[in-house]
Parts: sequence; C-alpha cells; structure tokens
Amino acid sequence: MDIKILGPGCPKCKTLEKLTQQAITNAGIEAKVSKEEDIMKIMEYGVMTTPGLVINGKVVFSGRVPSEKELNEIINNHQ
Repeated sequence: MDIKILGPGCPKCKTLEKLTQQAITNAGIEAKVSKEEDIMKIMEYGVMTTPGLVINGKVVFSGRVPSEKELNEIINNHQ
C-alpha cells in the first residue's frame, strides 16, 4: 500500500500523518507512507485544501483531519 499525506507541514497535516501511522500500525498493514509538501504537486492531485490523503494514487479525502475511527475504516477499505 502506498500512502501520501498532502500538505505544507501545517499542524493539521502533522496530525494526519501521526494518525495515519497509528492506523497502519494498529491494522498490521505494511505500507509506505510519504509526505508531499510541494504545492504544485499537491494541486496535480486536484487537492485545493489540505491536508489530503492519497492511497495507491487515489485521493480519498482532503480539507480536514478525519476521526481515528474514520481513518481506520478508510485504510482498511483500501487494502
């Protein structure tokens, strides 16, 4: 699984990155997590508000930090 956190490094982006790492660990999933901070590259995904989450090349949400439960469900549904 390839996961990208989209965002310029704001507090919400950092929170999403932390929650994503926790969700992967809790689910026992092997995933590569990377962070994209370049605004031009973020816009290539069609994301205009950050943070955003991309799983296997598909934007699954943007503009907010989901609850831990919602994030767990999103990650489990994209295995």
